[in-house]
Amino acid sequence: MPLTVEPLTDDLVGTFRIGDDGPSVRRLGFGAMRITGAGIWGEPDDPEECRRVLRRAVELGVNLIDTADSYGPEVSERLIAEALHPYPDDLVIATKGGLVRQGPGRWSPDGRPEHLREACEGSLRRLKLERIELYQLHAPDRNVPYEESLGALVELREQGRIAHIGVSNVSVAQLELALSMTEVASVQNRFNLADRATEDVLEASTERGIGFIPWFPLATGALAEPGGPLDDAARAHDASPGQIALAWLLARSEIMLPIPGTASVAHLEENIAAGRLRLDEDEVRALEDAV
Repeated sequence: MPLTVEPLTDDLVGTFRIGDDGPSVRRLGFGAMRITGAGIWGEPDDPEECRRVLRRAVELGVNLIDTADSYGPEVSERLIAEALHPYPDDLVIATKGGLVRQGPGRWSPDGRPEHLREACEGSLRRLKLERIELYQLHAPDRNVPYEESLGALVELREQGRIAHIGVSNVSVAQLELALSMTEVASVQNRFNLADRATEDVLEASTERGIGFIPWFPLATGALAEPGGPLDDAARAHDASPGQIALAWLLARSEIMLPIPGTASVAHLEENIAAGRLRLDEDEVRALEDAV
């Protein structure tokens, strides 16, 4: 029978501590990129449904929500505050700065320290926070030395505007540079069952005990075709390919923090139900070897 939708618990999906001294979060969060318009631009078609998604996520035990000032831009952060503020004590809102928008589907990096300071202050206002628990540099900017961009985040932490620093879309060398300057609480890179190009960054994060937040976690590509290992596992568990993809990520590493996103309550509940799914070693291996 299909997986049931019940609130996440620490025992069900495990937990991960943000930094050495930060809060623990459950290892199945919510990514708030999709609660915007087409091309991650402008208002969503149904803002109230998006607010329901956010409230339902918290009801179902999600206590890590990831967003960015560039989602909309500004739309995702504003909707989070409208739906959830004042926030539950255990809810961690993570956001990012360092990308700017020119239109639907268009992104470019801006890692100038002055921009990052302004971006952080804007996020604090929209999210109605005095301090951001996890603030992530959204992407390296090749026109700005990486250490200058990271230095701005270190200053923001020293000023009490953020508690922990994360990096995103980085190579192993960039992660090592960041670690030479400061503690890094999280790495957010594209990683999923069908695309493991940044597996070396995952391994480096695992070795150092840094949380790894895979973006685009539900991608399955050709693996979901009939007769393939993903299709076989989905049938065996009466689950969707996306649920199997999430279960594989959770099984892949104890530092993995998937944040599947959606603008639909029904899809949210399907994603959360994947937390109850357990793959055996043979299934994990078959999926691992399929690419």
